[in-house]
Amino acid sequence: MLIALAWCAAGLALLILGAELIVRGGTDVAARLGVPPLVLGLTIVAVGTSTPELAVGIDAALRGEGELAVGNIAGTNIVNMLLILGLSALIRPLAIPKQTIRLDLPVIVLASLMLAVAASDGVLSRTEGIVFVTAALVYTLLVLRLARRGAAPTEMAFTDALATHWAHRPLLSAAMLAIGIAVIVVGADWLVDGAVALARQWRVSEAFIGLTIVAIGTSAPELATTLLSTIRNSREIAIGNLFGSSIYNILAILGIICLVPSTGIPVAEALIKVDIPLMAAVTLLCVPVFLSGRRITRIEGAMFVSAYVAYLVCLIAERG
Repeated sequence: MLIALAWCAAGLALLILGAELIVRGGTDVAARLGVPPLVLGLTIVAVGTSTPELAVGIDAALRGEGELAVGNIAGTNIVNMLLILGLSALIRPLAIPKQTIRLDLPVIVLASLMLAVAASDGVLSRTEGIVFVTAALVYTLLVLRLARRGAAPTEMAFTDALATHWAHRPLLSAAMLAIGIAVIVVGADWLVDGAVALARQWRVSEAFIGLTIVAIGTSAPELATTLLSTIRNSREIAIGNLFGSSIYNILAILGIICLVPSTGIPVAEALIKVDIPLMAAVTLLCVPVFLSGRRITRIEGAMFVSAYVAYLVCLIAERG
């Protein structure tokens, strides 16, 4: 067991390091293009912090451990929307940008419901993967289009300053992206090795490991990015990162994973009946919370964190 835990820990460490390198390199590219902070969080940072889920999912799908991949996505989004968002609001109450309410909130609700419907028959097919990936591309185009219309001067000043900071290091940025991708591929392989070994030794399902150890571990980049953005008062990056990451996890990441095996990705019964519906319910819960004053208070943040702790306790008690 210690060897399996060691592989998991080493794999998670590489995933976090690789995601950090990708985010830094991607941030440079975005800054050079004059991308506003909210869009930076919704696209470049969100995709960068979601690369661990993609690498783990593809590796698991190739090994025939599809339930681990789906459990990881569902578990990660529950972690994002309850634990990380709640912790961020506990540090400082979160004001919700207009774009989040008008676009990102409806999209995450729709994406979660799409996954619940697609998974209801027990298999996520290649056709459904194509639908998810197409939806991700449409969402990205909408985000970029809105950014061009409404980029505020303060946002442009932010990216101008960032671009100046990186202006003399283009080769370093490219190296960061390349090294980050390589590190994440290796880390995903180690993590899946350790996770599958733990599942067999503990006699639990791969879905359970995906919902717990792997989901919390692969959420580490989102946790670090969001909390640092909150502490530094870069609120739009914090909100954009969480929503963008959660949306891309379902539409882009899971969509791409579905394209890997010809037979589709199997979905465990517990995921269909409990975890995926719960993930959708959490996104629906955000609607009244966000619309009531367009902010998340510390009390609401505490409720979110408490809800995640309760879910984790029930998960371990019933399926651990």
